[in-house]
Amino acid sequence: ICIMEKQVLELSEERTFQYQDSLPSLPVPPLDESLSKYLDSVKPFLSQEEYQRTENIVKKFENGIGKELHQKLLERAKTRRNWLEDWWLNVAYLDPRVSTQIYYNIGGPSPFIEHCWPLKEGTQIERACVNTWHTLKYWDLLRIEKVPIERSGDAVLDMSQFRNVFCTCKIPGVTRDSISSYFKTETEGECPSHLIVLCRGRVFAFDAIHEGNMVTPPEIFRQLAYIQKRCQSEPDGPGLAALTSNERTKWAELRQYLIDLDPKNLTFLEKIQKSVFVVSLDDASPHATPEDYSEVTRLALTGDPTVRWGDKSYNSIFFSNGTSSAFCDHSPFDAMALITMLSYIEKKIIENEGKWKGSDKVRDIPWPEELEFTVDQKLKNEIGLAKESYYKTVSDLQLVNYAFTSFGKALIKKKKLHPDTFVQLALQLAFYKCHGRPGCCYETSMTRRFYHGRTETIRSCTMEAVEWCKSMLDPSDSTYQRIQLMHKAFAKHNKMRKECEHGKGFDRHLLGLLLIAQEQGLPVPELYVDKAFTASGGGGNFVLSTSLTGYTRFNGSALPMVHHGYGFFYAIRDDRILATCSSWKSCPETDAEVLCRTVFQCFHDMLQLTVAAQL
Repeated sequence: ICIMEKQVLELSEERTFQYQDSLPSLPVPPLDESLSKYLDSVKPFLSQEEYQRTENIVKKFENGIGKELHQKLLERAKTRRNWLEDWWLNVAYLDPRVSTQIYYNIGGPSPFIEHCWPLKEGTQIERACVNTWHTLKYWDLLRIEKVPIERSGDAVLDMSQFRNVFCTCKIPGVTRDSISSYFKTETEGECPSHLIVLCRGRVFAFDAIHEGNMVTPPEIFRQLAYIQKRCQSEPDGPGLAALTSNERTKWAELRQYLIDLDPKNLTFLEKIQKSVFVVSLDDASPHATPEDYSEVTRLALTGDPTVRWGDKSYNSIFFSNGTSSAFCDHSPFDAMALITMLSYIEKKIIENEGKWKGSDKVRDIPWPEELEFTVDQKLKNEIGLAKESYYKTVSDLQLVNYAFTSFGKALIKKKKLHPDTFVQLALQLAFYKCHGRPGCCYETSMTRRFYHGRTETIRSCTMEAVEWCKSMLDPSDSTYQRIQLMHKAFAKHNKMRKECEHGKGFDRHLLGLLLIAQEQGLPVPELYVDKAFTASGGGGNFVLSTSLTGYTRFNGSALPMVHHGYGFFYAIRDDRILATCSSWKSCPETDAEVLCRTVFQCFHDMLQLTVAAQL
């Protein structure tokens, strides 16, 4: 009976990927609805005459070429469970030729300094081995499909992105990159099980499985200590990883040159590509406090390029003072998959008080192997140039990561307001205060209720938000007027979020229509070259690029989408809000520090408004 019960129990337990085949296909919204939403979104940026002109262009599009393109898009959607997937991957991530490591990668700090692991020199390896072990346990859970399925209400969410957190790497191409994922669940077969360690310009590898069992923290400690000791007592390596920070075509050509130079270089590259993830041992000691993570976040995103493999889906970075961070290629997944994993690791670290409580026994496992690439003078020069160019670019970055500690989700919800909308509207008000005009804004919404769904754009800068901002800055407006307008702005934003999550956004739809036109060799429709399209953020022109990184302790960041823009990423906890704001120093009109401080001031203003309205 016991055996039968056990089998029933195992059958009733959900497997991570079990519903993948039954998820609904990504829908194509009705054309008239998308165009009417688009028209609504451009209003804040146009004069009356300009709006009239855009309205005519949109009407013409709707009754003419737009109708044909929409029909062709519907045809495409009939044969695919996700009509957007390949297009999005290419257009958003694989076609751009700039340095994706700098402009597209995502990263952020670990919050462990707030509980188990305060800053302490000499703790790098002991913390790295515990963290790495918990990460490997998560990889193992994923392989046996025991990672819980995520849901939004009752709806099952697509879990496919989790497959790309491990054993995945982007490969540079001359005109378009590609993604290689070697991850397999236990049922699917063999999966690579080695780790790569980057330290002082050198590359090492060791297996995480020895004689069928996972290596333990003491065993990982032995491996990392061996690598560190060798690197500290011997000359630095060539720093080959810096090449991944190059502009893409350049890196593709250098990679080919590297392979032609010596076939064993290809073997080594493949070893890096297939690895479960990369452990980066970074000599920097970034300062960090629970209220100010700026330096550790800046180094997570733009630290030493010789100890980060920019194309790897997950680099786990350990600094010499015991702080740590994550750094990831953005193409194979969105931040929420990473944050789910990191939250699991944090929970385990806290449960064990940051220590390893198991056996100290260390088996006789093989020492790490060094991947000694054959590098000639040309490559050494190129590595030097790549580093020089990298540091020149990243030195222009202004980035702050501060905690607003007066209140958080608990109080906002008590006021019956949506916490994410609260932050988005505060950002709109802050931008208006700093720049005297509305700022077109991209907020990431997730479409994971659909098969392989990723994201849709919520355009936060609505007419409702602008009317409210104007009212807040008009001394003659009453509290009553302001609160009415604020509630209208909240309602509008909440409605848009819901539509986007249910596949009723319009940005991806408009992109699809444009791509159909391109594939058919048709001229670019007027809608896409109209001033309104760019002014409202279309074509990747959003001045504010923003995302909620969830309601956990993890907060991360990407860089601004445009040179005169900002990146603004935030995590909302019960008692505080963490925000990371970035801009480019060479742009005279943007200042990340000022915008972030202004947003925090707006949090107070908004709360005061709700208090005053209740009096």
